[in-house]
Amino acid sequence: MSATPRSGKTAPGEGTGRPAGRFRRMLDRLASSQQDLESAELQEDAQATGCTRICDCGDRQIVRVAGTLRTVTLRPRAGVPALEAELFDGTAPLDVVWLGRRSIVGIEPGRRLIASGRISMSHGRRVLFNPKYELRPLGQE
Repeated sequence: MSATPRSGKTAPGEGTGRPAGRFRRMLDRLASSQQDLESAELQEDAQATGCTRICDCGDRQIVRVAGTLRTVTLRPRAGVPALEAELFDGTAPLDVVWLGRRSIVGIEPGRRLIASGRISMSHGRRVLFNPKYELRPLGQE
């Protein structure tokens, strides 16, 4: 006598790795943390704009990435003012640095943007110096 059903059918969603339906997706959403939901939304946004995921970026690679600015600080580098921001796309953080700038209108925590340039590694973190950037419209946030 076996424990498998005789019809050979499986329950909806079973064995496929996908939720069974709307109710299951709703339960998964309720069980997820706010940070997980925001990360998933950022990843979808980056993919929709055709940008590279930050976690896939390698040293010395020219990239176009999208995400949300988590922090913005003024931190001098070698005596030169530098505006430093952390960009997060739901997969990994990226330090974005504008050398010689004390502030840039629109660059503030919580703002979404698309940045492009050459990635470098500094102290084990990805850094993008003086990138070209596009501020995302506030209505899309």
